Amino acid sequence: MSESAYLDIADSNFAISSDEVEQARETNWYAKTNYGLAVLSYEDNAALMKSKNLKQGSAEWPDLNGVHSGVFYDWWKENLLVLEGDDHDRLRRLVQPAFSPRKIKDLGDRFDALANELIDNWIDKGEVEFVEEFAAPFATRVLCIMLGIPETEWAHINDLGSKVGAALGITIKEQIETIDAALKELQQYGRDLLEDRRKNPQDDFVTRLVEANAEGDQLSNEELENMIVLLIFGGMDTTRNQLGLALSSFAKQPDQWEKLAADPDKYRKAAVEEALRLNPTTRWVTREAAETFEHKGLTIEKGTTVHMFTETSGRDPEAFEDPNRIDLDAVRKPHFAFGGGAHHCIGHFVARSDMMAALPALATRITDLKLGEDQEWLPDSGNTGPERLPVSFTKR
Repeated sequence: MSESAYLDIADSNFAISSDEVEQARETNWYAKTNYGLAVLSYEDNAALMKSKNLKQGSAEWPDLNGVHSGVFYDWWKENLLVLEGDDHDRLRRLVQPAFSPRKIKDLGDRFDALANELIDNWIDKGEVEFVEEFAAPFATRVLCIMLGIPETEWAHINDLGSKVGAALGITIKEQIETIDAALKELQQYGRDLLEDRRKNPQDDFVTRLVEANAEGDQLSNEELENMIVLLIFGGMDTTRNQLGLALSSFAKQPDQWEKLAADPDKYRKAAVEEALRLNPTTRWVTREAAETFEHKGLTIEKGTTVHMFTETSGRDPEAFEDPNRIDLDAVRKPHFAFGGGAHHCIGHFVARSDMMAALPALATRITDLKLGEDQEWLPDSGNTGPERLPVSFTKR
């Protein structure tokens, strides 16, 4: 195999979905970067995502970007995303019941109604700014429904979550003051919400978290607050981004959009999975070598940062036929949009349920999608998505 390429992933112009990265994957299964290694092939993502030689690597993300203190820095070190070993397993075990698939499934009709309510607001105009008028309110109001928060507060929650979400991008250092201020406000919001549920339990996610326990163990106040904040900024920000990415992908393949519209019950699951595979908001998943080990002849030293390029592996022609296209009838291998192994995203069922309501509702009501020229996008690295996505369409 040829010498590996070098990718400058700290460059604000770097793009995962570029010829440079595809060529690097054709050259070798990995590339060298200024943050360590990038794993490019599907086969090696599948192997290393579950490797016990690697641990969660995002803990060092703030430090790698020059952020060494502050509100976000302190919170980041203690949340479920970056904890390891017994601490991670204990916290995940305690919060898992709150993510009950049955409870989420019971909300399916409410999610469907919300999607159609939002579409009603703009369908007669023939055009929509998709982020502001659908993706953001849908993702945030779904979260409000789950948490038992009045849906009228969605805009404020969306604003705070979006600001904190910038911490997952390569501009974290430049935006850290805004991130810290938003996170501090979200933490107080979480504390108030938890205090209310202790006094006034409801049939919602927050109450289930408050009541979570296993074998006499219980979540501390700090752990509860951290989890609420993680859910708000993680669940809202990623779903909003993913809906924009999905629509932009389907706009380029009208035949598959029409297939979804013609039989939404048959194709809703495939539509979500293909959108996640082809165009995931989480462009890479970060791991760190827990010890020195060898993989395919490459020695990976202890402490090395290893980025699993989810978008690149999801388009690997060695794993997927016609990988750069959506195919709702194809039988595909699992993708890594939600990570893998011990750190597979605990909220994946929520995200999938959201999208399985939103995409069919859109497809059955609008056609002839055309993306406007004045789009605005987050950097195509870390977590990405549209900040502005004008779309014109024909009402069915």
